[in-house]
Amino acid sequence: MTKTRVPAVEGLFTEVDGIAHLIGAKVPDRESYFFPAHQAGMAGGDPAAVGADLEECLLSNTGRVWSYTTSSYAPPPPFVANTDPYEPITIAAVTLEREQMVVLGQCPQGITPDDLEIGMEMELCIDVLHEDDENEYTVWKWRPVAAGEGS
Repeated sequence: MTKTRVPAVEGLFTEVDGIAHLIGAKVPDRESYFFPAHQAGMAGGDPAAVGADLEECLLSNTGRVWSYTTSSYAPPPPFVANTDPYEPITIAAVTLEREQMVVLGQCPQGITPDDLEIGMEMELCIDVLHEDDENEYTVWKWRPVAAGEGS
């Protein structure tokens, strides 16, 4: 039986023509971006966003490593570990190419801090966070550009 792939959280990412994108928001006629889009109401660093009619937009799907770490312990719920017992995961903070904002994301299983370096080019991908009997629950993840070649 084939499992259905569904987002673990709706409205944060999408795939267009096989390319993963985060769904953000933008202040019209400005280069002020927000992610997640619903956080734009907090204005972040741009007072022009307060009360503005923001445009939904697809954010860059590439960027460069700003920082990275290992999560050696299982995060609290609603996180669901993909392995039992829990195996450490690598988390990357990536500066998006166009927006120049930093977005955190897990790296696919098998990518460790030894595989990353500051400034390395990364790309967004959609991968399974966890699964049950019927569904595979997906999230965005960051992988080195070389890791995605040919896949």
